[in-house]
Amino acid sequence: MITVLVVDDQPLVRQAVRDILSSSDGIQVLGEASNGREAVRLAAEVAPDVVVMDIRMPELDGIAATSQITADPAGSTTRVLILTTFEEDEYILAALRAGASGFIGKGAEPDHIVSAVRTVHVGESLLSPAATRALIERLVQQPTPPASAWDNVGLARLTDREREVLLLVARGLTNQEIAIELVISPHTAKTHVNRIMTKVDARDRAHLVILAYESGLVFAGR
Repeated sequence: MITVLVVDDQPLVRQAVRDILSSSDGIQVLGEASNGREAVRLAAEVAPDVVVMDIRMPELDGIAATSQITADPAGSTTRVLILTTFEEDEYILAALRAGASGFIGKGAEPDHIVSAVRTVHVGESLLSPAATRALIERLVQQPTPPASAWDNVGLARLTDREREVLLLVARGLTNQEIAIELVISPHTAKTHVNRIMTKVDARDRAHLVILAYESGLVFAGR
């Protein structure tokens, strides 16, 4: 059973998301929150598998709430799925840095919302094509790689193949697409990605995207 906390300051949105998820097999909505501060408190209390989080909210916004939830050792297995409109793409990078595992648009079809929750629950990141494009465009417009919190992750520990895989992850490719690109099996692609995450201490694939750009790896490899 996947347990979920729904967070949005709009009651109609919360109810709609709750109804969609509650009607899906294997998903249980544990509660709702109308602001970020309440979300942090409830996440600590009920320890949901997934938090579906709005960005713009009173008292504490979704980015700050995400940072607090993912930084809490008690919530180490909790994944945050950002519920947003892609007009807010300027928040994508900040939310990923805060620990979000992916994004889903407020206009998404019900089955896409359910699929998104299942995806982040199993440890995969969910970066839709729209979100990935916005993130990459924002990063590549920067003249030089920014100072990074990842400076000490030990990229030198990656093998040549792992660096190659990391570059493909940064382009938004799935394991299946990486397998096709490198002429390897999907299982081998997944193994490479998992080893990379372990070596650089990344929470999920979304953070690998941040790492690849902020470390300068993508800039150097272009």
